[in-house]
Amino acid sequence: MEAGGAGEVDHLAGERATAQFDVDHMKVAWAGSRHAVDVADRMARLVASDPVFRKDNRTMLPRKELFKDTLRKAAHAWKRIVELRLTEEEANLLRLYVDQPGYVDLHWGMFVPAIKGQGTEEQQKKWLPLAYKFQIIGCYAQTELGHGSNVQGLETTATFDPKTDEFVMHSPTLTSSKWWPGGLGKASTHAVVYARLITEGKDYGIHGFIVQLRSLEDHSPLPGVTLGDIGGKFGSGAYNSMDNGVLRFDHVRIPRDQMLMRLSQVTKEGKYVHSNVPKQLLYGTMVFVRQTIVADASKALSRATCIAVRYSAMRKQFGPQTGGPETQVLNYKTQQSRLFPLLASAYAFRFVGEWLKWLYTDVTHKLEAKDFSTLQEAHACTAGLKAVTTSATADGIEECRKLCGGHGYLNSSGLPELFATYVPACTYEGDNVVLLLQVARILMKTVSQLASGKQPVGTMAYMGNVQYLMQCKCGVNTAEDWLSPAAIREVFEARALRMAVNCAQNINRAPSQEEGLYELSPDLLEVAVAHIQLIIVTKFIEKVEQDIPGEGVKEQLRNLCNVYALYLVHKHLGDFLSTGCMTARQGALANQQLGKLYAQLRPNAVALVDAFNYTDHYLGSVLGRYDGNVYPALYDEAWKDPLNDSPVPDGYREHLRPLLKQQLKLSRL
Repeated sequence: MEAGGAGEVDHLAGERATAQFDVDHMKVAWAGSRHAVDVADRMARLVASDPVFRKDNRTMLPRKELFKDTLRKAAHAWKRIVELRLTEEEANLLRLYVDQPGYVDLHWGMFVPAIKGQGTEEQQKKWLPLAYKFQIIGCYAQTELGHGSNVQGLETTATFDPKTDEFVMHSPTLTSSKWWPGGLGKASTHAVVYARLITEGKDYGIHGFIVQLRSLEDHSPLPGVTLGDIGGKFGSGAYNSMDNGVLRFDHVRIPRDQMLMRLSQVTKEGKYVHSNVPKQLLYGTMVFVRQTIVADASKALSRATCIAVRYSAMRKQFGPQTGGPETQVLNYKTQQSRLFPLLASAYAFRFVGEWLKWLYTDVTHKLEAKDFSTLQEAHACTAGLKAVTTSATADGIEECRKLCGGHGYLNSSGLPELFATYVPACTYEGDNVVLLLQVARILMKTVSQLASGKQPVGTMAYMGNVQYLMQCKCGVNTAEDWLSPAAIREVFEARALRMAVNCAQNINRAPSQEEGLYELSPDLLEVAVAHIQLIIVTKFIEKVEQDIPGEGVKEQLRNLCNVYALYLVHKHLGDFLSTGCMTARQGALANQQLGKLYAQLRPNAVALVDAFNYTDHYLGSVLGRYDGNVYPALYDEAWKDPLNDSPVPDGYREHLRPLLKQQLKLSRL
């Protein structure tokens, strides 16, 4: 871990001395293993020590320069990966710590997985080696100008021509333009394009096609292909390093075998044929992508909380009325009540993300064995976790910025750019509201099947205990009773189930089910959130119950788990009260215990964010420096701005001087 420059005072040393646990072991608990800590350490230091990966000037670069800088970093990263013969794990971490959105994210994160999941063995043998060696650069062209979440409404067409054994790719309308795919604007040579497959005059719906977009000789667009960047986006630096693109086809022909044919194919004669591979296998790729998004949520929120905790521990404001030293901002209860739940959430999202990795493996194995019994539950779980964690993270980063006061508004704090880079996650790979409504529909279906005796599985298994959960009473009598994992789990299960049952009953009273689902959609969102929050709380409890080495580590994780759960009780108290899961007095006891937990976390706060093991380079924040030497860094950073290149600004002679010298022609008033 970087600890500031040579000779600098570690202003946070006193905070670290108060830690009541083994920070090194907490790093292992966070990362998953000692091996993971060591590999992350090496890759983080490798990036931080390389001047090519400098990023402190990123928010000051014009868009063209920023994109060129992204190309340079991506090429240099690949060079280092090859030179050092890095493993896939090491290469992924190196790209993570470079910390600059770019075309490689979509190449590795979407293009390659799409071919793996939807391509035949022959197609994989042809295309994947080219992608692995970067002999082609790919992106994922699904979203259009007129349609995003409604994939079935996409307008791009792929019409088969049996005379030439080709598909004709075409954009029939302005709204059929592919819009938003990362890497498409300037970098990609190929794309997996999703289009309506038309053969023998019949529309067979959306299918994937591998389409070359640019020449491999001079990178110019191929005939019939119109493409470019869609323009600047929210924030300075941030996601503007990504070349999100627009793409239109004018009757572009591709060979028939460039249709991704693992699940279905078109014969030379134009016949549409299903393969014997079950279409449900596509869900494996979906689970993989969403698992990655949940893991990214934890990384982003942990970065923000690391910055806010360290700065709050260093910053002092006001003090006792009688005089004396000023108070550390982190000692204020208002700061703790806003910041510590975010710290707990970062840990919670990390551990549920670990569990999602296991779920991906489990679902994949079952799908390959043609066991689809857990598929619906896995879809609900991954969709809901993507929605809840990304929304909470986006809101949490912004809250951390506010918690850093005025200095948090500066680009040098790292928080504005972190927010602007992260917030697209609330929309891509499924709009969060749309995903939560999908979860709610599955929950309503599960509730409707309870009377038939069908037992829910996986994360929905608690619903099978419907008779008990619909009438059980919370057994909490003291504030300390809220520290019981069993009490917490039961009250979250009762809340989720009762909200789902109540909503299902209200839908049944509607003239039709579809009308009921439409009218009650706001309630359905809350039902889905309650279910997903139960999953996160449950997985956090299960993590704490594991055998965790290191003195004091388990106790601190238990405190964080309780903070996360009781903060949700506080935030959604209306749900718990209105469903009869607890009394108002029990809600007050939960708040009382929450305050005690904040006090217990306070001496350990800095050490808990140290456990994330982030270098100063990766954090990219003068406020979140490991050594806490914030004010000199803020002062020095200000002078780096191009506006300070000269003491007299450009435009002085044309605009300021005439005004100051009263040489402007003034109209009569």
